[in-house]
Amino acid sequence: MKYGFNLLLWTAHVTDEHLPVVRALKKAGYSSIEFPIFEGTPDHYARMGDALEKMGLERTTVSVMVPGKNPISPDKAVRAAALDYAKWVIDCNAALGSNILAGPMHSELGLFSGVGATAQERKWGISFHRAVGDYAAKKNVRLALEALNRFEVYFLNTMQQLSDYLDEVDHPHIKAMYDTFHSNIEEKDPVAAIKTIKKHMIHVHISENDRGTPGKGHVPWAATYKALKAAKYDGTMTIEAFGRALPALAAATRVWRDFFPNRDEVWKKGIVNMKQGWAKAAK
Repeated sequence: MKYGFNLLLWTAHVTDEHLPVVRALKKAGYSSIEFPIFEGTPDHYARMGDALEKMGLERTTVSVMVPGKNPISPDKAVRAAALDYAKWVIDCNAALGSNILAGPMHSELGLFSGVGATAQERKWGISFHRAVGDYAAKKNVRLALEALNRFEVYFLNTMQQLSDYLDEVDHPHIKAMYDTFHSNIEEKDPVAAIKTIKKHMIHVHISENDRGTPGKGHVPWAATYKALKAAKYDGTMTIEAFGRALPALAAATRVWRDFFPNRDEVWKKGIVNMKQGWAKAAK
């Protein structure tokens, strides 16, 4: 198993100043680092990728569909802008040396229509992802689409919805991720939902029910690791935790209070939770 950490705990844009944090994560036992991609150029990410390569670290990325870049918008120009944006993210991802781009790259984050997803929106989404998948294939990148809770998006919320959608998209470079935080909110049985998505699952986010330190909330970790093991998952388990250090991100993820005494606790205790949990799941 590979263990990763998402740098959104510190920044929305990774630069040289964050490399000491990366070195600390490497020393703690993490083998993969997840970069947020919200700004920058492929050249910047290529340079960051070189730095991580020298450290012997693998990398994945995460992004979202930002305002004005909505793949399921009724406005054709907005849908076109969404495709261009997704291609830019893929270019940055490939430059970093990552072959997995995770996140809710299916609809604009925080935008609601007041009703559930329509058949027409689904058609627009499928068309978008087939085009994105073709472009990603040229870059040796696979998207790991993330179903978010109903308070953040309305298009895809559950593992069953995501699995059915991916069955219809039917593209080898458009896959899925499982996130313990969102599943804790949306699923009747968060652990059983792993079986629902396993045929599409290429990435996993480890996140406590309050976005804090894994192991200090009520996510059923022992059962979760056992289910991932039973699903024969062999990718990366990446911790995603959010604090209040980044006001824009805190607002977007509805983080209004501290969920941990300090950031060090999250990555130090998080790696222990994952490694011990995975070892016990094998018994």
